[in-house]
Amino acid sequence: MANHALNPVLAELRERIEQLEGGATRARQVLPFGVTEVDRALPGGGLAFGALHEIAGGGGGTVDGAAAALFVAGIAARAGGKVLWCMARPDLFFPAVTQAGLHPDRVVFCESDREEQVLDAMEQGLSFRGLVVVVGELVRLPMTASRRLQLAAEKTGAMGIVLRRWRRQNEASDYGQPTASTTRWRISTLPSQRLPVAGVGRARWLAELMRVKAGECAEFEIGAPDAKGRICLLPTALDRADQTARWRSLAG
Repeated sequence: MANHALNPVLAELRERIEQLEGGATRARQVLPFGVTEVDRALPGGGLAFGALHEIAGGGGGTVDGAAAALFVAGIAARAGGKVLWCMARPDLFFPAVTQAGLHPDRVVFCESDREEQVLDAMEQGLSFRGLVVVVGELVRLPMTASRRLQLAAEKTGAMGIVLRRWRRQNEASDYGQPTASTTRWRISTLPSQRLPVAGVGRARWLAELMRVKAGECAEFEIGAPDAKGRICLLPTALDRADQTARWRSLAG
């Protein structure tokens, strides 16, 4: 009987210890995208907190790079809380980021002269328990540095996101090198979503899940984040062709 009476006290003590050690995010281990097909491809049903993720544009151009940045902004917007965004090039167009749901009041920007300083700022940010998401813009991510970031994220439960940005086309080949990241994504722009009337539809991207621990690679055609950071799954070219064929058969 005495042991049963002590159990609630011990449970509370364990919970407080876990909070001090960075286990406060136990109840919030993942951030779902809210899209069944995407969340099904991720262990736990979403992007893991307490982990490092890599995201890059599908090519070396600025258009795909901008799409990748908005993809990151949408994730940070849905995560809530304070965000640290570290960069070596102060060229982030924040009005577009705001349209993806990430309000400037939630973001602390850290501008550095060198990528080494970006890595240091990321590690310090992930080690600080007051941040929910830490973003760092990098060209290269060495294995040793990625391990340090992963360990820092694990201790506090924050989400680390490395936004890989290329200055030259040949730098994109580095994206195939192994790192300690939990997931690796590649975002490429596609023709915008078609509208039944004249106009420009929702931006459409190809989101490739190139690597995921304890999971399989996948790819999705998605709509760009809305004002709350939410993406949606759009019909693929094959689905649209099948739909057109069905319409024609019904019309005939």
